[in-house]
Amino acid sequence: MDGINFKIIFVFLVVSVSISLGTDGFYKDIFMDGGVNLTSRTTLPASDSLHLDMEYLATENQAIQDSLYIESEYDENGILLYPDGQPRFRLIYTNGGSATNHGNSMGEDGRERIRQFFHNGGSYTGSCAGAFISSISYLSSGIWNPYYHIWPGRTASTGVSGVYTGHFIESGCALLDYFDFGGDMYIDNIIHMGGCYARETIDYPPETEVLLRYDYSSATMHMKPSCWAYKSVDTTGRIVVIGSHPEGIESGERLNLMQAILLYALDGVGTPGIKAILSNGETVYMDRFTSHDDPLHTRIGDKQYHHFRINLPDTVYHLRVNMDGEDGYPFNLYLNHGDFAYQYSSDYYDTSSSSDKILDLPIAIAGDWFIGIECDTTVDIVPTSWGFRYNGALEVLDGLPYNLTVYWDSTLNIEENLALLPNVDLRGVYPNPFNIETAIEIEITRDSEIELMIYNVQGQLVRIIFDDYLIAGNHRFVWDGTDNMGNRVQSGMYLIRLKNGKRRITKRIMLVK
Repeated sequence: MDGINFKIIFVFLVVSVSISLGTDGFYKDIFMDGGVNLTSRTTLPASDSLHLDMEYLATENQAIQDSLYIESEYDENGILLYPDGQPRFRLIYTNGGSATNHGNSMGEDGRERIRQFFHNGGSYTGSCAGAFISSISYLSSGIWNPYYHIWPGRTASTGVSGVYTGHFIESGCALLDYFDFGGDMYIDNIIHMGGCYARETIDYPPETEVLLRYDYSSATMHMKPSCWAYKSVDTTGRIVVIGSHPEGIESGERLNLMQAILLYALDGVGTPGIKAILSNGETVYMDRFTSHDDPLHTRIGDKQYHHFRINLPDTVYHLRVNMDGEDGYPFNLYLNHGDFAYQYSSDYYDTSSSSDKILDLPIAIAGDWFIGIECDTTVDIVPTSWGFRYNGALEVLDGLPYNLTVYWDSTLNIEENLALLPNVDLRGVYPNPFNIETAIEIEITRDSEIELMIYNVQGQLVRIIFDDYLIAGNHRFVWDGTDNMGNRVQSGMYLIRLKNGKRRITKRIMLVK
């Protein structure tokens, strides 16, 4: 809520919860803000049930909040951002409380961190005060300075507190892609504590999606937008906020609502940028700090990916990718044809223990090749008297340097080297997320043996879909969400892995019950 003073008992915690391998390119999935003048929530059942990786802050201590969000002696950019200003978490969730007072406690530097997080690709969610503070103002005119201004629309106070409301699901609501909520287009009995609605008649951004509307006929909030989303360009994150409080619910449709809010926001993370398009023989040096204001050459942060591209107008012979990283720190190198290269979606990879990496391809077909550099070093989480803090390799928060070089030979007799060309491709997985079953489509250009497996995010084999000789052509396989014993597996993130000789392709898939 906003404009209401109240007293909360605060503790300070920065806590690591759960383990997930679904965070390619990010340190973790979610950061939950329970800072100054916000509710000090220490659990988020929707995040736990989705097995997302989360840290949170719960404090009334201004100095601690500043050191985390703005900068500290070991982190020039704050824990929300990587050294180049990219989002370190996939998503920020902001608790209820007082939006104005919390925004004032963040100061202009802290608020600018949130804006940079969102505009560089991180998504944002919040309940009540968390919805208020995302807007430009709760007033009908002017700009309210304490707010984040990442949703360029206006909120308004419902003037109602301490009641339970229903919510009509808007036709075509994106949250229905994750759950059907009983099929009645309605969610009942959500606590409301003076939250807001989106103004549709004043400064209303056309890209805004109304997801839910209030059902509370005795107040002006009735049929006003209670939950909405916003994403205007591919490079930003997605905002998904709600004026009421489903965040503490542990079961049923109200839990599904909060899960769907998180999933829709996470699915709206911005498209990553390319640091450079590399030419034959070119070396790029990634050794600058945040203060140099040169993000295309800034060091890499913990669990971060940097992306590069090579454009091959013709098929070439002997493509080499060479990376030299800071000695004593693990890096990983990935190479993928046609799309971004990650740990679980790369045609070729070097994840050996050394800091320096080389990938040698005897042949590389024409088109765009993407290079992914992953910093496999991160900080430790250590308990203290006030909760948890970072320890260990703190230097990685300001980034580690490396350089990258590519070479290739354009002289090639393609007819003599057909056997070296890629042989198999994972064409699609649909639907994703899925509930009952999902179809896996692959293409194989030459008869050969393949493996098609399902793994959980801990790397454990769940289901063998196919492991045999396959003739050339397009093939379709179905996974019904069961393991090798025929048992239905739990909701969460899984990995589809297709392997053919030394070629491995992996895609993530979400099972939602």
